[in-house]
Amino acid sequence: MFTKKIDDDLHLRLVDNGDAERLFQLTDQSRRYLREWLPWVDHTKSVQDSLNFVDFSKKLYAESKGMSCVIVYKNEVVGVISYNSIDWTNRIVYIGYWLGEGYQGKGIMTRATAAMIDYAFNELKLNKVDIRAAVDNVKSRAIPKRLGFVEEGRIRQGEWLYDHYVDHVVYGLLRDEWFEKNGAK
Repeated sequence: MFTKKIDDDLHLRLVDNGDAERLFQLTDQSRRYLREWLPWVDHTKSVQDSLNFVDFSKKLYAESKGMSCVIVYKNEVVGVISYNSIDWTNRIVYIGYWLGEGYQGKGIMTRATAAMIDYAFNELKLNKVDIRAAVDNVKSRAIPKRLGFVEEGRIRQGEWLYDHYVDHVVYGLLRDEWFEKNGAK
């Protein structure tokens, strides 16, 4: 089972059935906050819905099409970071993430994302990481900016959020750029 220690307070591990209750609780506690940018929040109405997410994530992982990890901070699950899909033909991985509202501003997501990038390039030997975020989602957009991604463009009306469309900004980071910035591995 995949586990990635980041530091003494933070690690990632594959999402598992035992996480469903905590993921639902975290979603429910942060519902209004998360709903602003995530289209699945209103469909998460019970622990069973979170368990369905876990089951789907495990299936993607078994098929080598994705990987969802819980973010564990000080021994508590505080969010999720995922390879939403892996394009093996073009060697591109698409990362998505969310964090409970009370855990913002601690550098958790930047460190978790850096760990997932490092794993994609060093272990999976992928060539590109893609992160997309709504134009006005300043917090999500700050992560790829901090990590040296290039803003590659904008997808007009790229996502339907409950009652309106939002444009997405696309960020890309190439393997060579990561190694140049962080030292070749």
